Amino acid sequence: MTSQVNTIPADSLAARLARPELLSLEPYQSARRIGGSGEIWVNANESPFNRTGIDGANRYPECQPPGLISAYAAYAGVAANELICGRGADEAIELLIRTFCVPGKDSIGIFSPTYGMYAISAATFNVAVNTLPLAEDFCLPEDISALTGSKLVFVCNPNNPTGTLLPLGEIARVAKTFPNALVVVDEAYIEFARNPDGSPAQSATGLMAEFGNLVVLRTLSKAFGLAGARCGFLLASASVCELVMRVIAPYPVPVPVSVIAEKALSVQGVAQMCADVVLLNKQGARLSAALTDAGLRVLPSGGNYVLAFSNDVEALARALANAGIVARRYSHPRLKDAIRISYTSEQETDSIIEAIGRIDSK
Repeated sequence: MTSQVNTIPADSLAARLARPELLSLEPYQSARRIGGSGEIWVNANESPFNRTGIDGANRYPECQPPGLISAYAAYAGVAANELICGRGADEAIELLIRTFCVPGKDSIGIFSPTYGMYAISAATFNVAVNTLPLAEDFCLPEDISALTGSKLVFVCNPNNPTGTLLPLGEIARVAKTFPNALVVVDEAYIEFARNPDGSPAQSATGLMAEFGNLVVLRTLSKAFGLAGARCGFLLASASVCELVMRVIAPYPVPVPVSVIAEKALSVQGVAQMCADVVLLNKQGARLSAALTDAGLRVLPSGGNYVLAFSNDVEALARALANAGIVARRYSHPRLKDAIRISYTSEQETDSIIEAIGRIDSK
């Protein structure tokens, strides 16, 4: 494989933001990246014996399996060179920080409360975190300029754990406000999100052509039901993807994961996902109604979960725990009276609603 170290335009935003040493770094040339053709493969110190019954299990996989990349590019509506597959969106978060942030010098920006791994990943690489509180309704504040200077600005949409869904106009506002940063839109839950009229919410991928500083994160963990497979995607300009490919591990997508993911992205797999989303959103509506009837304040949610606030959240937590139901509490000061409950099957939702009926939060 020919070196790609000179393919990034020097005046591109990606080149200006990247850690300087990466601009001349040639990625590790694994056996699969070098490639070749032949009948006898002895260039990677692999075993010739496949004892698993899984095709290709004894051979190292492609760094970016072409079939999987093609399938997700078609699903997401982006070009194949605008897409990277890895071990969940969590790996993509870490890869972006490693690629663009100089430890001890650079910073990221987040809107709080939000998904915790943005700050954790930054901290593990000695990258500072600039935090701006969300507005009272957990939407973006009117003035977001305090995050100026951040190399990466993370926007979780729908937001975890609040469920808040920002319209694309707000995503565009962030991209315009920080033209010299990468705006990373985490869309782990986008398949569940609905507009007020019930139609599917639009992805920020539709803004990528207009805003070259947008990066979108996706996953198969949520709507596709593959949390155990650990398969996620980073969608960005070709220049951003080229730089990230310089720091990614040689084999981030195991063979079984690629097989499972491609099946999930088939026509039948996507249709099943869409049907599952309808079913789960229906159970979510039942759950929200039950919580509201019990006197809790329930936030509108674009995810596969609901965040509910109670004057006596301990009573709710006890009722759920006594019924063998594990829900999520938070230490964030604004969420100390809240509990997050994921959407689940009809039978399990029945059990949750029954447990909720045993408390009185009015």
